[in-house]
Amino acid sequence: MGLAVIYSRGRSGINAPLVTVEVHVANGLPALNIVGLPETAVKESKDRVRGAILNSRFEFPAQRITVNLAPADLPKEGGRFDLAIALGVLAASGQISMANLNQYECVGELSLGGELRPINGVLPIAIQVRNQQRKLILPKENTAEAALVKGIEIIPAGHLLEVCAHLSGQTLIQSEFQQPKATEIISKVDFSDVHGQYHVKRAFEIAAAGAHNVIMLGPPGTGKSMLAARLPTILPLLTEEQAQESAAIASISDQGLDVANWLKPPYRAPHHTASAAAMVGGGSNPRPGEISLAHNGALFLDELPEFDRKVLEVLREPLETGHITISRAARQVDFPARFQLIAAMNPCPCGYLGDASGRCHCTSEQVQRYRARVSGPLLDRIDMHLEVPRISHEVLRKGAAGGEETSATIRARVITARNIALARSGKENSALTAKEVKQLCILSEQSHQLLEQAMDKFGLSHRAYHRILKVALTIADLAGSEQIDIKHLSEAISYRKLDRHQ
Repeated sequence: MGLAVIYSRGRSGINAPLVTVEVHVANGLPALNIVGLPETAVKESKDRVRGAILNSRFEFPAQRITVNLAPADLPKEGGRFDLAIALGVLAASGQISMANLNQYECVGELSLGGELRPINGVLPIAIQVRNQQRKLILPKENTAEAALVKGIEIIPAGHLLEVCAHLSGQTLIQSEFQQPKATEIISKVDFSDVHGQYHVKRAFEIAAAGAHNVIMLGPPGTGKSMLAARLPTILPLLTEEQAQESAAIASISDQGLDVANWLKPPYRAPHHTASAAAMVGGGSNPRPGEISLAHNGALFLDELPEFDRKVLEVLREPLETGHITISRAARQVDFPARFQLIAAMNPCPCGYLGDASGRCHCTSEQVQRYRARVSGPLLDRIDMHLEVPRISHEVLRKGAAGGEETSATIRARVITARNIALARSGKENSALTAKEVKQLCILSEQSHQLLEQAMDKFGLSHRAYHRILKVALTIADLAGSEQIDIKHLSEAISYRKLDRHQ
């Protein structure tokens, strides 16, 4: 009678806690029982494991088999434990050696024929296995994702027989994988596609340099969505640490991870019918929402007032804290959500308020009710408010002939300004605390008076005061200035247009 211990990994948020798979084979009526808080997919693994073992020409013990997934209070989900259970049954019944099993961790779903099928959430698993200095056995389809983690030995297998041959030393599996090289951002869209709107493109350059939140106000067809879609083309590539954070979130989500573009900042643009759970994450076993999938990147919300009021209000805390905590009766999960918000809205229900064509017939009450769908506290958390007017036919014709700045040109200036901010404080300007703002944003007496006059005239909050200073600091960085001049502060104040309509 035997006992085998195999190491595997579960899932809890973006973490991959250790799960010890203990398999005990004893005399008794033939049965296979799985304990340790397994969900339905885990319970069904007994049939997959039985079929995989028999079809791999091994003997399935006609005895009482008990599989314990420890710790017992951690919910277990999916088919990721199939391989560990199968190896445990074979080791406990003496069909494979248990000598080196403690050096490995294994994950993977088994087919009835013994083939290994890919699972999601491999990147967090690889990070934890690397930290424990063990080797990771996993399906071949998951190897490119696991190879994003440096310093880990990966054993990619396609079949249960390959794993057993490797563990017995008969046929070793090659385990060398190169990490993907950093690549430049290659996109089908470019800022040169947007004709005119120079002040808006200037504002987007500032927003990209300081990771500031932006809201655009303008009639339909003026280029708001075009501008937002081109923001990722001027953002710097992610650092390896940032890329692993974002990739870990994408890995555990249903969308999966694009390994080829893992260094590119994520860009998410959910439809305005998205629910609060889709936006922040949720479910009985919580999964990340749009704000977490946009971590270290940009989240674009088009037609902002059309979103449900509750959906918009749940954004307020993540915009301040950079993470979201999802609480359920059985568990609590924390997801990172440090994203750059880009929002767009029309000036009125019909969209043509202030347009030279005079097509708008909305009453002042309708306009006020429409804009009130976006609360003041949410607007207060958005650093830059931009008006995007309609451009003339002459500008369109001139722009079509070329001469617009490309994304690569703008991005070079953005990277220079970002590097100045990182060298000064180790973070983007938008992430500065109130204490750091006080230390780094030194104003002259004239600048102080200008800012205080703006606060009194427009009724700005203390939060808006600090956000204006952060934007002014970014403008100074773009200009290569070591201090905030009055012209930098004046431009930053000009980006609080919606505060004047409150």
